[in-house]
Amino acid sequence: MARLLYTLLFTALLPFMLFRLFRRSLRNPAYRRRISERFGSVANQPPAGTIWIHSVSVGETVASQPLVERLLSRFPDRSLLITTTTPTGSAQVKRQFGDRVFHTYLPYDLPWFWNRFFKQVQPELLIVMETELWPNLLAHCNKAGVPTVLANARLSEKSARGYRKFSALTRPMLNSLSAIGVQNSTDGDRFVDLGYPRERITDTGSIKFDISVSNELREQGRQLRHQWGEDRPVLALASSHEGEDELLLDCYHRLASASKGLILMIIPRHPERFDQVVAAAETRDLRVHRRTQGPVSFSNAESLQVYVADTMGEMMLLLSATDVVVMGGSFEPVGGHNPIEPASLGKPVLMGPHYFNFATIVANLEARGALKVTSAARLNQDLMELLGDDRNQQAMARAAISSVSAHRGAIDRLEKIVVDTLDQSGI
Repeated sequence: MARLLYTLLFTALLPFMLFRLFRRSLRNPAYRRRISERFGSVANQPPAGTIWIHSVSVGETVASQPLVERLLSRFPDRSLLITTTTPTGSAQVKRQFGDRVFHTYLPYDLPWFWNRFFKQVQPELLIVMETELWPNLLAHCNKAGVPTVLANARLSEKSARGYRKFSALTRPMLNSLSAIGVQNSTDGDRFVDLGYPRERITDTGSIKFDISVSNELREQGRQLRHQWGEDRPVLALASSHEGEDELLLDCYHRLASASKGLILMIIPRHPERFDQVVAAAETRDLRVHRRTQGPVSFSNAESLQVYVADTMGEMMLLLSATDVVVMGGSFEPVGGHNPIEPASLGKPVLMGPHYFNFATIVANLEARGALKVTSAARLNQDLMELLGDDRNQQAMARAAISSVSAHRGAIDRLEKIVVDTLDQSGI
C-alpha cells in the first residue's frame, strides 16, 4: 500500500518534475536532449546479461571509476551499462570510459517506465552507488530476479530519520537489496537500525580512496602551470557553489598582498554558473582568463589573477596544477564535495563547516593533519597563514598522500561482494 501511495504521488508530481527539467534546460540545453530515456526508452541497448551501475552525477561517476575498471577487467565477456540522472554525469561517463560502456539516463521511478526499460535491458546485476535508492526500481528488480548491491553506501543521521519516518515504504525497499557495502561502521549501524540484516552488510571503506593518479596527469598539470609561471602560487576553489566564489574573490587582494603573484583558480560545480563566476570576478576588476579561451599567452600570464575552469571533467588535472585547495559546497549548506581528490595529489585542503556528506573522510584527513576545517569568517586568515608557510604546506601534503594510501583497498572488498552476489544468484 505504501508503494502504491508513493507511485500515485510521484505520478501527480511528474508534470512539475518535467517543468523543472524544462527550466534547467533554459540554462543547460543538454537537459532537453534524449528526453525519451527518462520515460524508459533505451536508444543504445546493451546485450542481455549486462552489469548495470547507477551513479547519479559527476561525483558518483568519478567515484565509480575504480569499480568500473575492475569489472571491465574481471568480466571481459560482459557488457556494462551506466545510468546517470544529469547531463554532466552523462558527459563524465563518456570522458572516463568512452565506448567501453553503455550509457542511458535513469528513467523516472514509475512502474510503467520500468516495464519499458526492462524489456530493452536484461541486467544480471544492479549496483547502485552511494544511496540513490528508488522504491519502484528496486521492487521491479526483485520481481525480475535481478540481484542488487548498494556500493560505497553512506547514510547520514538526517537521512536515517527520514527513512524511519516512512518505514512502510523504505523497509521493504532496503530489504530487497542483496548486499550493502558501507563506507564505515556507523553507516552500517544505521542500516541495521532501519531493519536491514547485519550479515548482509560489509564495511568496505570508501572506494574514493582507491583513486589513481597517473604520471601523465601530473605532467599535464605541470604543463598547465608552466603557462602561468611556475613560481607563482596557485589557490583553487574546487566545486564551488553560489555564494562561495565571492568569499575568495572579495579577499583576493589581501591574499595576494601576502602571497605575491597569487593565482586564484575557480572550478564551478555546475556549468550554468560559468558566466556568473566570470562576471563576479570582472565586477571586482580582477583580470580573468577562462579555460575555454585556450592557453594563457606569455604576454597575459603576468597579469593573470583569476583562472575560471569553465569545463567539466578535468578536476584532477586542474587540481594537480595548484598549491592549496579550498573545497566548495562546504561554506554553503550543501554537504561538501570530495576532499580525497586533492588529497590524493598531495594538496593541502581547507574545508568549510558544512561537510556532512563526507564527515568520516574529513575526520580521517583532519586527524592526520592533511586537512583543516575552517569557517567563512576564518577562511581569509587561515589561507594567509597557509599560503605563507611552505613548511606547513609540505607537511600537509605528505599527510594527505599518507592518509589516502592508508585507506585504500575498498575496491577489493567491493569486488568480492559483487562476485559473491553473482555466485549466490547462480549467474
